[in-house]
Formats: sequence, C-alpha cells, structure tokens
Amino acid sequence: MPRDFRLKEWSDRWPIAALLMTLLLAAGCTGSSSIGAPATTGSVPAAGPQSSAAPPPSAPAPSGSPSFKDKVANFFSGASDKSPQSVANAQPDVECPFIDIRQGASTLTLPPPPPDGSNEAMGLKYQGSFVRAARECAVNNGQMVMKVGIQGRIIVGPAGGPGHVDVPLRMAVVDAPSSGTKVITTKFIQIPVDIPNEDGANFSHIEEGLSFPLPTPASELGNYVVYIGFDQLSAQNAAKPAPASKKPKPKPNPNAPTG
Repeated sequence: MPRDFRLKEWSDRWPIAALLMTLLLAAGCTGSSSIGAPATTGSVPAAGPQSSAAPPPSAPAPSGSPSFKDKVANFFSGASDKSPQSVANAQPDVECPFIDIRQGASTLTLPPPPPDGSNEAMGLKYQGSFVRAARECAVNNGQMVMKVGIQGRIIVGPAGGPGHVDVPLRMAVVDAPSSGTKVITTKFIQIPVDIPNEDGANFSHIEEGLSFPLPTPASELGNYVVYIGFDQLSAQNAAKPAPASKKPKPKPNPNAPTG
C-alpha cells in the first residue's frame, strides 16, 4: 500500500480517536471523584418498595381533667405576681395581695451551710432557687381565698448527683404597714423533687388553700404581702424524731410487805 495512502487514512481517523480519548478521560475523572466520596448534601436516596398497609390510627386524647403539668402551665400563663389583679366575687376596691420573696430565704442549699460560716462549696449537693410565682384571689363568705403557685429549679452541686430532694417551702401572708408587720397566716409545704441526672430538675407547686379573713376596711389589703421562701429550719425540725416520753417512776408503796 502506498505510503501517502496510509498517511491519509490515519489523518482521517485522528479526529475520531481524539474524540474517543476525550470521552474516556471524562468518564474516568467522573468515576474517580464519586468513588468513596460522601453523598452530596440534599441528594435524594432511591425510593424503596412502598408498603401498602395503612398507618395505625392515632390514639384518642384522654378525656377528663387536665394533668397537673397542664394545670400549672395554664395557671402561670394567666397570672402575675407584680401586676394589679382583680378579685373574683369582690368589690372593685378589693385588691389581690402581691407576692414577694422573703429576704434571706431566696436560695436553698443542701446540706445547709455550717453555722461557723466556713466555705463548704465543694460539699454542696444541691442548690435551689425560685424562677417565678403567680397568684389568683377570690372572696368567699368574707374570706380571701388565694391560689398561690411557684416554680423553681434545683441544680446539682460538686458533691451531688441523681437523687431525691424535699424542697421546704414557706408561704406567709403578712400585714406590712409602715408601723410594723403582723403575720396573718402561714403555711409550710415540702415539695418532693426527683433529680434524674446531673442536669438538675425543675419543680412547681400550686397551693389552693391559702385563706384569711378580709380586713376592715378592705382597703387595708393594700398593705398585705404574700411572702415565699425556703424554710430549711422547719424542714430540719420536721425531720427530728419526737422525743421519747419518760415514764414516771413508780412511787414506793408504804404498805408493801418487807423482809
């Protein structure tokens, strides 16, 4: 075969060979970049076989009264401790007493700090604090009936861990005019709190039976305050066992026979 014919045949095939080489290189680059590479964000996986079974129907909501958790949430969402609040079944001039935290009783420490005032921070197991409070008032047969709620938080100290705490809460209605203070009524409550882990736990309580007679005149209610606070002393006294009563010694019988 003449040389010039072979050269012409090769020159005619060169564009085809170059095109094939380009396609092979492009396919090789694409394949090497996808092997072992993470899936692209937003990629949709291939759909598997769809089940023809219908999903089970959802369980109906339980009927009856709301749970305690819902009750607390609804109460705190509709009441405030610092704003004026109307009183149900009362004249417009009858006020619902404000809530305040008793000075020196805003923090709970367990165990209590030592009496000598030494620093025992590393021995602290739990510490409690108040988060918010709310109240509602109504008049019933000359009695002011208050519903007082509190929410708080227990955190775990360096020596603490999962466990159980009884939060000692004291509520006191106080008449606090400029001339002095007078306790109208008081109540001590222990709130059980389970602490599942080192993150601590929230606690809440709604006291519905805090009641006292309306003062005369009713305008005196403007001096009334509901104090809340942690009462560790009452908790310690409640934990102490009652002292055993001593039996009196029998008196000697002078007529008893001797010898």
